[in-house]
Amino acid sequence: MTTQLHSQQPEPVQSLQTYVAILHRRRTLIVLAGGVLLGLSLAAAFLWPATYKSMATILIEEQEIPSELVHSTITSYADQRIETIKQQVMSRTTLWKVVEQYNLYADLRRTNPAEEVVKRFTKDIAVEVISADVVDKRTQHPTKATIAFTVAYQSNSPDLAQKVANELTSLFLGENLKSRERQAQEATSFLQQEAENLSKHIGEVDEKIAQFKHRASGALPELMPLNLQLMSQSDRELTDIDQQIRSLEERKNYLEGELATIKPNTPIMSVTGERILDSAERLRGLRAEYAGASANRSPDHPDIMKMKQEIEALEKETGQPPEIEEATKQLIDARASLATFSERLGKDHPDVVQARRKIEALEQEVRQLGSVPLRKPMLRPENPAYINLQAQLNSATSSLNALRATRAAVKQRLQDYAARLERTPEMEPDYLFLTRDRDTSGQKYQDIRSRLLEAKVSEGLEVQRKGERSSLIDPPSLPEKPDKPNRPAIVLLGFILALAGGIGSGAAAESLDHSIRTPEQLVRLTQLSPLAVIPFMPNEQDLSRAVKRRRLLKGAGVGALVTILALLHVFVVPLDVLWFAALRRFGIE
Repeated sequence: MTTQLHSQQPEPVQSLQTYVAILHRRRTLIVLAGGVLLGLSLAAAFLWPATYKSMATILIEEQEIPSELVHSTITSYADQRIETIKQQVMSRTTLWKVVEQYNLYADLRRTNPAEEVVKRFTKDIAVEVISADVVDKRTQHPTKATIAFTVAYQSNSPDLAQKVANELTSLFLGENLKSRERQAQEATSFLQQEAENLSKHIGEVDEKIAQFKHRASGALPELMPLNLQLMSQSDRELTDIDQQIRSLEERKNYLEGELATIKPNTPIMSVTGERILDSAERLRGLRAEYAGASANRSPDHPDIMKMKQEIEALEKETGQPPEIEEATKQLIDARASLATFSERLGKDHPDVVQARRKIEALEQEVRQLGSVPLRKPMLRPENPAYINLQAQLNSATSSLNALRATRAAVKQRLQDYAARLERTPEMEPDYLFLTRDRDTSGQKYQDIRSRLLEAKVSEGLEVQRKGERSSLIDPPSLPEKPDKPNRPAIVLLGFILALAGGIGSGAAAESLDHSIRTPEQLVRLTQLSPLAVIPFMPNEQDLSRAVKRRRLLKGAGVGALVTILALLHVFVVPLDVLWFAALRRFGIE
């Protein structure tokens, strides 16, 4: 029954007097817990070694020449390039050189390997990008763009922090220049190599096409309309030649018939009725006259020389050399005449002497003619009508032979054109493959050449520092105050933690203490009302302990205040400076 009543009794509402009583009762624990936490916070705030941070700001400037005139070969975003440069600068080799140059982390280097030192160095370096809201020129949409970045280094020494930050800034700027130049040169080199490869490939394809054309012998697909036209033209030309040949054959047959009815050697008579000698007859007459005259005159006689020149001219005209038969006949006649003259006139008669000389001349001529090979004499026609028909027949025959040769050539061309047209479909696939390869390679080559020229201009842009560049707008400065720790924040946080810890410890102690201190607690426990309440009456010992406790608390408070002021004077700001700053703040000089 008592248990039920106890469980049914509601919890009383705590009043402000109750909390004040708890605070007064647990004041020692609250002060001690809060004091310990505050002391630890103050120790952490003022004993934590100061860390100084030196930072440089690097601005990313756009290229001076508009991008519409000169396109850069470096198309990556700024934050990507910054990250790439960061990885290159913060490599183990580069950072270790800086560590050795400035003798960083001497204590750590004595007890740890180089990898741990580099990790610590990397942790102390901070690279942050600075972005701004811009409008994209290509899409015209708002976006964020990296316009600058910072390079910072933190160290226990402000001078060392500034020097190392300067060195890191120089490395970032130098690596940015080298990286941009290297990328531009690599782009130019790549395009140059591609252009050379394409040029070589185009040369090989051109050589294959030339060999293919030589092997095709005009049977190319692109020449098919021309071959058809030439074939049609040759066919018409062959028809015309056949018609001309038939006409000439008919004329030749007619002229041969006419020529067969006419005698070639009909004498030619003059107006007076005398026969006109031709060149051959005049040549024979002169030779007979020359043989007779040479017997009476010397070879140097003008008449003999004149006749000799006329004979040579007629021989050239007629093409007939002296005939040995005629000279032999004249020699026989001369010998017969000499025998007749010798019997009738005597040996010493002038006619006999002349006959002997003629015989000697003829014998000499016969000997000369005997050494010359005999040729068949040419019989030249004398009838003008015969000569005219003969000339027409020769012309017709010559024209007919020429037309037949032309017909054979035209027929051969016609066969060649037909063979080309038959071979064209077989050669078309290979030829189209080669020509397409040549056209595609040529277009690629022109594109690569234009890009190569742009890449060379872009490379010159980077070499002359006219492209996008990084400018140092805020060099690393000597830090005047530490970046870490934030002592006021630590003190404030320690004060809050001390207050919360003290109150929390008091509340915890009160909740764990089950002592009965008020009549209400006794009523809840026994379900009976007390008859009377007797207050606590301290004796002399209690009063003495209370006085000592108060003095101890006052001394602890004064000591804590002195400690705070001393730490503030040593680690934050001198008290005299703080005093004059406070007086100036309130307008007291």
